[in-house]
Amino acid sequence: MPHFIAEYSANLEHDADLPGLFEKVHACLGNSGVFPLGGIRSRAIRMDTFRMADGKHDYAFVHMTLKVGAGRDLETRRQVADALFEVIKHHFAELQSRRLLALSFEMTELSAELNYKHNNIHAFLSEQAG
Repeated sequence: MPHFIAEYSANLEHDADLPGLFEKVHACLGNSGVFPLGGIRSRAIRMDTFRMADGKHDYAFVHMTLKVGAGRDLETRRQVADALFEVIKHHFAELQSRRLLALSFEMTELSAELNYKHNNIHAFLSEQAG
C-alpha cells in the first residue's frame, strides 16, 4: 500500500503522460520514507462517458486518489498528500496552460480491520537488494 488511482477524461488520452506521472508518484512516495516500495501501485481509469460544467467546451479532468493503509497520523498523511499534490500540479502545469483542465486529488485511509493483502513482492525486492 499505497494505491494511486487516476480517473481521467478520455480527451486526455494522448496528452496526460500518465506513465510519466506514475514514475513521479512512485519516486515521491518511495522517497517519503512512509511507504515500502513493494506496496506502491498506480493505475489509470479512462472515463469515456463524462460531462463537465456547461458541456460547451473541450473540458478535461484528472481525479486522483491515494488509498493508504491505516495507522499513520494525520500530520504524516498531510505531509505526503501536500508533497504529492505539488508533484501532480507540476506534472500537469504545461498541459493546463494550454487547455481547460481540472485536477483533483484526495487521500483516503483504508479500514484497519477490513483490508486484506497477500503479496510476495516485498520479499522479492528484499532479495534483489541483498
